[in-house]
Amino acid sequence: MRVAILDPFSGISGDMTLGALLDVGLDPEWLKQLPAELGLEGVGVRIARTRRSDISAFKVDFDIPPQPHGRHLRQIREVVSRSPAPEQVRELADRAFTAIASVEAGIHGIAIERVHLHEVGAVDAILDVVGSIWGLSELGVSRVYCSTISLGDGFVNAAHGRLPVPAPATLRLLEGHLVRPGPDGSGELVTPTGAALVQVLSSGPPPAEFIPRASGYGAGTKDFVGRPNVLRIVLADEVSVASVASEPLVQLATDVDDMSAELLAGAADTLRQAGALDVVLLSTQMKKGRVGTRLEVLARPADVERLEVLLFTHTSTLGVRRMRVERRALSRASTKVQVLGHDVRMKVAALPDGSRRAKPEFDDVWAVSTATGRSPKEVTSLALAAAERA
Repeated sequence: MRVAILDPFSGISGDMTLGALLDVGLDPEWLKQLPAELGLEGVGVRIARTRRSDISAFKVDFDIPPQPHGRHLRQIREVVSRSPAPEQVRELADRAFTAIASVEAGIHGIAIERVHLHEVGAVDAILDVVGSIWGLSELGVSRVYCSTISLGDGFVNAAHGRLPVPAPATLRLLEGHLVRPGPDGSGELVTPTGAALVQVLSSGPPPAEFIPRASGYGAGTKDFVGRPNVLRIVLADEVSVASVASEPLVQLATDVDDMSAELLAGAADTLRQAGALDVVLLSTQMKKGRVGTRLEVLARPADVERLEVLLFTHTSTLGVRRMRVERRALSRASTKVQVLGHDVRMKVAALPDGSRRAKPEFDDVWAVSTATGRSPKEVTSLALAAAERA
């Protein structure tokens, strides 16, 4: 399985990520066409080779005509949703901007709909987030890991005044990830955009063993003396795709007995769309013999605070339990097969004995069934047979 390893020894930002992706093989012409693909007309893309303390790296800049200083989350979602990017890219980009808006809302004590995204809401940040996530997809990356992140030091001037590094929103976005302060005198090294990319992309620290296939560097704006201000990305193959990986997660749970089935189902869908790894509704019996429902939410540590807020907002609960759990999961990859002239996405899991197990996405099966008149069972069989031949 092809993976990408982020090595933010001098921090991370959106433009640094794009530069490093170019250095490991992303097509520059593809990036130059990105503004038009997103409907952001008049934006120019400048790509140049530069040096940061004797390290050759790509620097990416956007020439942007006059724009509103910022945008609300709804406006950014509109740009992302109407783009031709793959569905998974749009979902991850939406999660990145939702995460930024959520932490800003929490810090300032306002509703998420009222958050006015400043720097992160600008056109360049939209291009950074969508371009980085889509660029990884273009390179065939199935999973992203991130090593320890250098935060920088000192203070930064932001829209809300002079703030300590890391800025409050950046620090919230990095919860659950390995970080370290410094180096001394470096200022801000991690932007909110960079932190949001780490939150939605990273599966945790790099694996103990991997086979590097390519490495590249994206340049930051600052040029330090004697220290390269670059982000390194390594494209690699995992040593054993059939291994069972362990992942520390958090389970959120709450019991309610005063909500209708429709509202409970809506809350579960909201949590799944917000990045919950799994949401389960279980029947239970509560005090005084009342029939209730238990909501169990499985989440990555970085998503816990945000998902807990959604539980309180979209259910009638007065309390949420947290439990640290460890998930053992098979390595998996996504692929596509052709069935009756239509694409069907397949999930392929690698079993411990080295064999593989495939399953078609039901939404695609249903779409092919509707378009061709074949039964879902027959379409599923055809998809599995195509996966066997692949």
